[in-house]
Formats: sequence, structure tokens, C-alpha cells
Amino acid sequence: MIVSCVLATFAFTAVVVATLRSTGTGTASAVAPPPEAVPPPARPSRAESRPTLLPKTAVRAPRVVETGACEASFYGEGQSTASGETFDPAALTAAHRTLPFGSRVRVTNEHNDESVTVRINDRGPFRPGRCLDLSTAAMRAIGGTGSGVVPVSYAVLAA
Repeated sequence: MIVSCVLATFAFTAVVVATLRSTGTGTASAVAPPPEAVPPPARPSRAESRPTLLPKTAVRAPRVVETGACEASFYGEGQSTASGETFDPAALTAAHRTLPFGSRVRVTNEHNDESVTVRINDRGPFRPGRCLDLSTAAMRAIGGTGSGVVPVSYAVLAA
């Protein structure tokens, strides 16, 4: 197979050379254009040759400071929070007994692995076994508004 391919290549080359000689043109002018007609290869600019870097504002995974597990409930009635804010059931907020106001906490429903990041802006809950009171929007985000109380795991995120 290889021998026949090589022989075919030599035969084709011989035919091309014979045709070029019979027409009176040299092989160099018939095969390749004159050097002045060939543009030099384009070189990439410095910006194009550099690797793509992430912007300085790229989002990085937050560092986890503390973790735990408990039951979480939710509340939706309008009231003032312990931080002085007006409670907004549509905001992704939560109440915790001891975490500083403004802390960010990632809450994960143990039943379906849905998670949401909330901001602590209130105190509570004051029932044994519960560690978080989520806003209606936060509880809806993890799929727990039907039962009212769901087992969750939580991770306090570094500021």
C-alpha cells in the first residue's frame, strides 16, 4: 500500500514537471507566486499573545468561618428588626441569636440541597432546636415554605 502511494506520487510529480517544461515555464514560477506577492505572516500583537487573566474584581468563593446544622423556620409579617431595619419579607435576610448584624450565612436545605446566602439583620428564633429564622424569600429559595420548619446546614462566610 505504501509503495503504491509513493510510486503514484513520483508519477504525478513527473507529469507535472513534464507539463511545465513543455509549456516553457519554470517550476518555480508555476508552483509559487513571486516573493513580492506573498505577504509576510501576520504576527499577533502583544495584547493578543498574552494569556487571558481574570479581572481583579473576579468573584472568589468566600471563606467559611463557622458551620453548623439545626432547624430553620421563617417569618413573613412586617415589623421592625433588632438591627433597626424595617423587615422586608422579599429580602434574603435571617435572624440569629448571636451572629453580628450584617453577617453572611449560606443556608442549605438538608432535604433537597437547595441553598441561599442570607444577611443577618434580626435576633431570634427563640424556640429550642431552631437556630435561624429566615425571611419568606429565603425560605422559598431553599424550598421550605410548605412545611414551615426544615432541617438546614449553615456556613457563616467571612466578610
